[in-house]
Amino acid sequence: MDTATDIAPVAEIYDPKRFDPRTGIGGLLSRVKMSIVEAMDAELAPFDISTAQYVILVNLANGCDSSSDLCRSVSYDPGAMTRMLDRLERKGLVRRVRCFEDRRVARLALTDEGKAVYPQLVERAAAVLNRKLRGFSPDELRQLEGLLQRMLMND
Repeated sequence: MDTATDIAPVAEIYDPKRFDPRTGIGGLLSRVKMSIVEAMDAELAPFDISTAQYVILVNLANGCDSSSDLCRSVSYDPGAMTRMLDRLERKGLVRRVRCFEDRRVARLALTDEGKAVYPQLVERAAAVLNRKLRGFSPDELRQLEGLLQRMLMND
């Protein structure tokens, strides 16, 4: 290879003739995600917050400030996002603020109540993940995170 950016061809890992979607990485990731969502929903229930709503709050707390940015970051269609934001606004956790430069644009922000409850939600989310990662070492967790990041970078 001539440069560090060259990538050696890799043999296909899964043989389509023997591939079992239930035990392959896609099936496993899907089952893990569903298990985490179920546990998160139960953990967040006392706050009357769903996992989907929590994900929106996380994005808003970390710099996302428009509905279109949220749609891109969580793969929601605009209609579903509007309904989600409406629910969060009714709960007093999110507010829409008209942009002075372009009144057609509404910026999103956590309310004071949203900012106050956010650390408690993160604490509950960390508790769920810590339960799911029981028996993993910190090195194994970092390795898993790195492998998943690599998967996300593959096209």
